[in-house]
Amino acid sequence: MIVRCTARLRKFLAPVKLVEADPSQDDWYANLIWIDRRKCILLVHAGSPYPIFVPDVRKAELAHPGRFFAGTAVDALVHDGMAADALGTLDPTQAALARTTDRSVLGVMTDMAFLTEHLTRDSGGLAHLDIEAHNMFLRRTPYGRARDMSRPIDRARA
Repeated sequence: MIVRCTARLRKFLAPVKLVEADPSQDDWYANLIWIDRRKCILLVHAGSPYPIFVPDVRKAELAHPGRFFAGTAVDALVHDGMAADALGTLDPTQAALARTTDRSVLGVMTDMAFLTEHLTRDSGGLAHLDIEAHNMFLRRTPYGRARDMSRPIDRARA
Protein backbone atom coordinates (compact mmCIF):
# COMPACT_ATOMS: atom_id res chain seq x y z
CA MET A 1 0.00 0.00 0.00
CA ILE A 2 1.42 3.35 -1.08
CA VAL A 3 -0.13 6.38 0.61
CA ARG A 4 0.71 9.57 -1.26
CA CYS A 5 0.58 12.38 1.30
CA THR A 6 0.15 16.06 0.54
CA ALA A 7 2.81 18.47 1.78
CA ARG A 8 0.47 19.67 4.53
CA LEU A 9 0.04 16.14 5.87
CA ARG A 10 3.75 15.35 5.57
CA LYS A 11 4.53 18.45 7.61
CA PHE A 12 2.05 17.32 10.28
CA LEU A 13 3.54 13.80 10.34
CA ALA A 14 7.17 15.05 10.36
CA PRO A 15 9.62 13.49 10.57
CA VAL A 16 8.46 10.98 8.00
CA LYS A 17 10.35 8.62 5.72
CA LEU A 18 9.18 8.75 2.10
CA VAL A 19 9.72 6.13 -0.58
CA GLU A 20 10.11 6.63 -4.31
CA ALA A 21 7.40 4.64 -6.06
CA ASP A 22 5.95 4.65 -9.54
CA PRO A 23 2.36 5.93 -9.67
CA SER A 24 -0.32 3.25 -9.62
CA GLN A 25 -4.11 3.09 -9.67
CA ASP A 26 -3.83 1.16 -6.37
CA ASP A 27 -2.22 4.14 -4.60
CA TRP A 28 -4.09 6.05 -1.93
CA TYR A 29 -3.87 9.82 -1.49
CA ALA A 30 -4.15 11.48 1.91
CA ASN A 31 -4.67 15.10 2.84
CA LEU A 32 -4.97 16.95 6.13
CA ILE A 33 -7.87 19.39 6.26
CA TRP A 34 -8.89 21.66 9.12
CA ILE A 35 -12.55 21.90 10.07
CA ASP A 36 -13.75 23.68 13.21
CA ARG A 37 -10.11 23.91 14.36
CA ARG A 38 -9.86 20.15 14.23
CA LYS A 39 -7.57 18.07 12.08
CA CYS A 40 -9.33 15.73 9.69
CA ILE A 41 -7.96 13.27 7.14
CA LEU A 42 -9.32 12.76 3.66
CA LEU A 43 -8.11 9.45 2.21
CA VAL A 44 -8.87 8.76 -1.47
CA HIS A 45 -8.09 5.75 -3.64
CA ALA A 46 -6.42 6.85 -6.89
CA GLY A 47 -8.24 4.46 -9.22
CA SER A 48 -11.83 4.72 -8.02
CA PRO A 49 -11.67 7.62 -6.37
CA TYR A 50 -13.23 6.00 -3.29
CA PRO A 51 -13.08 8.54 -0.40
CA ILE A 52 -12.83 8.13 3.35
CA PHE A 53 -13.30 11.15 5.60
CA VAL A 54 -11.90 10.75 9.13
CA PRO A 55 -12.77 13.61 11.50
CA ASP A 56 -10.90 14.87 14.54
CA VAL A 57 -7.63 12.96 14.10
CA ARG A 58 -5.01 13.21 16.82
CA LYS A 59 -1.29 13.12 16.09
CA ALA A 60 -0.93 10.08 18.37
CA GLU A 61 -3.29 8.13 16.08
CA LEU A 62 -0.85 8.76 13.23
CA ALA A 63 2.23 7.57 15.14
CA HIS A 64 2.09 4.49 12.89
CA PRO A 65 0.68 5.95 9.65
CA GLY A 66 0.68 2.62 7.78
CA ARG A 67 -1.46 1.00 10.45
CA PHE A 68 -3.79 4.01 10.57
CA PHE A 69 -4.31 4.32 6.79
CA ALA A 70 -4.59 0.58 6.09
CA GLY A 71 -6.94 0.03 9.02
CA THR A 72 -9.11 2.98 8.04
CA ALA A 73 -9.36 1.77 4.44
CA VAL A 74 -10.15 -1.83 5.40
CA ASP A 75 -12.83 -0.72 7.89
CA ALA A 76 -14.51 1.49 5.27
CA LEU A 77 -14.45 -1.17 2.54
CA VAL A 78 -15.86 -3.86 4.83
CA HIS A 79 -18.51 -1.42 6.11
CA ASP A 80 -19.59 -0.88 2.49
CA GLY A 81 -19.87 -4.63 1.86
CA MET A 82 -16.63 -5.09 -0.09
CA ALA A 83 -13.69 -7.37 0.50
CA ALA A 84 -10.84 -5.91 2.52
CA ASP A 85 -8.56 -6.24 -0.52
CA ALA A 86 -11.07 -4.89 -3.07
CA LEU A 87 -8.82 -1.90 -3.80
CA GLY A 88 -5.44 -3.58 -3.55
CA THR A 89 -3.40 -5.11 -0.77
CA LEU A 90 -3.91 -3.12 2.41
CA ASP A 91 -1.29 -4.69 4.64
CA PRO A 92 -0.24 -2.17 7.33
CA THR A 93 3.23 -3.72 7.55
CA GLN A 94 3.76 -3.09 3.84
CA ALA A 95 2.37 0.47 3.81
CA ALA A 96 4.73 3.21 2.71
CA LEU A 97 4.39 6.97 2.38
CA ALA A 98 5.28 8.87 -0.78
CA ARG A 99 4.79 12.26 -2.41
CA THR A 100 1.69 12.99 -4.47
CA THR A 101 2.02 12.53 -8.23
CA ASP A 102 -1.42 12.69 -9.87
CA ARG A 103 -2.97 16.16 -10.16
CA SER A 104 -6.36 14.78 -11.19
CA VAL A 105 -6.63 12.87 -7.88
CA LEU A 106 -5.60 16.02 -6.04
CA GLY A 107 -8.33 17.93 -7.90
CA VAL A 108 -10.93 15.38 -6.86
CA MET A 109 -9.69 15.64 -3.27
CA THR A 110 -10.04 19.41 -3.42
CA ASP A 111 -13.66 19.02 -4.55
CA MET A 112 -14.33 16.56 -1.71
CA ALA A 113 -12.69 18.84 0.87
CA PHE A 114 -14.74 21.80 -0.39
CA LEU A 115 -17.99 19.80 -0.11
CA THR A 116 -17.01 18.54 3.33
CA GLU A 117 -16.25 22.01 4.66
CA HIS A 118 -19.53 23.45 3.39
CA LEU A 119 -21.70 20.53 4.50
CA THR A 120 -20.08 20.62 7.92
CA ARG A 121 -20.84 24.32 8.22
CA ASP A 122 -24.44 23.74 7.06
CA SER A 123 -24.96 20.95 9.60
CA GLY A 124 -23.89 23.15 12.50
CA GLY A 125 -20.27 22.03 12.82
CA LEU A 126 -18.22 18.88 12.95
CA ALA A 127 -19.87 17.74 16.17
CA HIS A 128 -23.26 17.62 14.41
CA LEU A 129 -22.12 16.01 11.16
CA ASP A 130 -23.28 12.42 10.63
CA ILE A 131 -19.92 10.98 9.55
CA GLU A 132 -21.30 7.74 8.06
CA ALA A 133 -23.90 9.62 6.02
CA HIS A 134 -21.30 12.13 4.91
CA ASN A 135 -18.88 9.41 3.79
CA MET A 136 -21.66 7.75 1.83
CA PHE A 137 -22.56 11.10 0.26
CA LEU A 138 -18.93 11.57 -0.85
CA ARG A 139 -18.84 8.02 -2.23
CA ARG A 140 -22.04 8.49 -4.24
CA THR A 141 -21.16 11.88 -5.74
CA PRO A 142 -19.58 11.78 -9.22
CA TYR A 143 -16.36 13.79 -9.57
CA GLY A 144 -14.62 15.20 -12.60
CA ARG A 145 -15.22 14.96 -16.32
CA ALA A 146 -12.18 12.76 -16.82
CA ARG A 147 -13.67 10.17 -14.49
CA ASP A 148 -16.72 9.62 -16.77
CA MET A 149 -19.03 10.92 -14.01
CA SER A 150 -19.43 7.50 -12.40
CA ARG A 151 -19.77 7.26 -8.64
CA PRO A 152 -16.66 6.33 -6.61
CA ILE A 153 -18.45 3.54 -4.74
CA ASP A 154 -19.56 1.94 -8.02
CA ARG A 155 -16.04 2.13 -9.42
CA ALA A 156 -14.65 0.60 -6.22
CA ARG A 157 -17.13 -2.27 -6.36
CA ALA A 158 -16.31 -2.90 -10.03
